[in-house]
Amino acid sequence: MADESVEAAERRRRLRWLTLAEILGVSALVISGLTLWNNYSERRHSEETHNAESRAANIKARSLVLRSSVEKDGDRLALEATGNQVIQGQTIAFPKALGLDPVDSTDPRIEASWFEDGLKKARRAAGEEEKPRGDARVPVAITTRFTVDGEVAEDVTLYDVGYGVSSSFLGGTSLRLRGISLIGRSPPEMAGARLDALWKARHMGMK
Repeated sequence: MADESVEAAERRRRLRWLTLAEILGVSALVISGLTLWNNYSERRHSEETHNAESRAANIKARSLVLRSSVEKDGDRLALEATGNQVIQGQTIAFPKALGLDPVDSTDPRIEASWFEDGLKKARRAAGEEEKPRGDARVPVAITTRFTVDGEVAEDVTLYDVGYGVSSSFLGGTSLRLRGISLIGRSPPEMAGARLDALWKARHMGMK
């Protein structure tokens, strides 16, 4: 009987050790699995972050914003990109009320002579004085073709061109450009309609 009790006790000890070994083995597998999952999650998060940053950088690079500098005493505004884009050419479109065709240019700029006469006629048609008080503005749509990171892109943006009107020594008035300010971007097919709507909203007396 004593021998049987010893053998039974020995079997129970072996069973307990086996159970403990199994538990340790399962724990090791769980820890290994969690480690692999954690590494995978970190890699995935890192890739998603990198992709998001790349997309944001690409969108920023393709979001062209122009700035201007006054030249020739206000007869011309030189235009340039605020970012790293290289401008290849531009098309400047005006509200229909000015009766002007768009102007193409490979040298980014806006000339007062491009729209001075049309602007004066449109202001008269709207029942306004030829010489506004202080600075006035006229909306334009600027389509810019540019390169960024070796790729060609196009941007259509609406800007206000600020201007003043000065009296000349021999009579009459002349336009003096002040600068540009961003209005907003537009799909190409909607730019003309938005220009006309802006003009009409600002010149309600127009016939």
